[in-house]
Amino acid sequence: MVKIKIEKVTQDNETNKKEEPAKNYDETYQKLNKEIASDDKISISGQPVLNVGIVGHIDHGKTTLLHRLTGIWADKHSEELKRGITIKLGYADLIIRKCSCGKFTINQDCSVCGCKTKEIKQISFVDAPGHEMLMATMLGGAAIIDAALLVISAHEPFPKPQTKEHFLALQVRGIKNIIIVQNKVDLVTKEQAIEQFKKIKEFVKDTFAENVEIIPICAQQGANMDELLCSLNKLPAQQRDTTSKPVFLIARTFDINKPGTKVANLHGGVLGGTLKKGKLKIGDIIEIKPGIEIKKHNQTIFKPVETKIIGLVAGGKKLNEIIPSGLIAIETSLDPVMTKSDALAGCLAGLKGTIPEITTKIKMKPYLFKEISLNEKEKPVAIEPLKTNEYLLMSVNTTTTVGLITSARKDIAELNLKIPIVPNIGDRIGIARNYSGHWRLIGWAELIA
Repeated sequence: MVKIKIEKVTQDNETNKKEEPAKNYDETYQKLNKEIASDDKISISGQPVLNVGIVGHIDHGKTTLLHRLTGIWADKHSEELKRGITIKLGYADLIIRKCSCGKFTINQDCSVCGCKTKEIKQISFVDAPGHEMLMATMLGGAAIIDAALLVISAHEPFPKPQTKEHFLALQVRGIKNIIIVQNKVDLVTKEQAIEQFKKIKEFVKDTFAENVEIIPICAQQGANMDELLCSLNKLPAQQRDTTSKPVFLIARTFDINKPGTKVANLHGGVLGGTLKKGKLKIGDIIEIKPGIEIKKHNQTIFKPVETKIIGLVAGGKKLNEIIPSGLIAIETSLDPVMTKSDALAGCLAGLKGTIPEITTKIKMKPYLFKEISLNEKEKPVAIEPLKTNEYLLMSVNTTTTVGLITSARKDIAELNLKIPIVPNIGDRIGIARNYSGHWRLIGWAELIA
């Protein structure tokens, strides 16, 4: 049962005044919310069982929610701290625990009965930026998740532009397991929260998310986190392909060495991302494509990189072998200068000789949305068919590139890409069109050649 106190907070001469908490808020939500799947009991293994994205409009509390769940503040880049927004993809792991009394928590001791709790599920989180200018980064993050938390602020008009766009992005990536999180309910009255709840239900009606749970919370105060943890525990584990040749999607790359580290203690370059299929182990020789960017004779070329795996970490544990599950860090024998500042982000890695050759020419079958909302004030505009000589922003796995349409027919489009990709036939491609200087998601495409 959803249990939460709702208080309307107003400000008068810099003094917060609280009204009487609303009663029976949990009962109202219990009636409006449908029953979802039963509680899955998934045991902790060496790796997290799911990658869950945290998506939604800017400043709706995504990073705060991640901090409340994991204790990790994902905004670490200096510009993120300066501006107070998420710019790069953030990562953190969570272990869900449960007490014999039935309470879900992240703590070892139950706050209700004081008993020791049991680890039941481990999850990796990806914190995606909500700003409209960072949609390409969000799409890259969506490529490595299995499920999502769509965070909506209760004290702002609904739906906001990036709430709509992120919801569409989940459809583009084929993400069907989502939980809608109604955050900041402490800033509105009970009636306002219920009214927005109804608007959310209407928004998702006749979509893949029609019957998903909507959980009211206050991430800042930690209210109703146990219900959210319960819902996270219900998310089903994904079927994994461990027999195919391994493909590792690289979302971030790092130099983890601190200034002044002695040469003997230096670590090799680190690749962060997720294993899409297959297995990798320490000692494997891997190839990274497209690789490093080199400018030569006024031309830009990409050179594949070959390296050795010398360390594997997932869920805070050092492993000897990894399977497609959770977010993973691969320490390599590369000079850390080559992985500094996401230098190899967007690349694919696999066993030497198994990754397809890169290409700048692709053929795709597009599936466009009917309309798109450019801002909150104007009505949605119809999306026109693709046109020859039009530029599109393409999101392929964790790679973002710009493509020029060289041929546009009714159901097939051919493009020349500015940044090459590793083509895997059947991959979903997110496509965005430029509207008044802003890239807007207009649909998706299937890579056919």
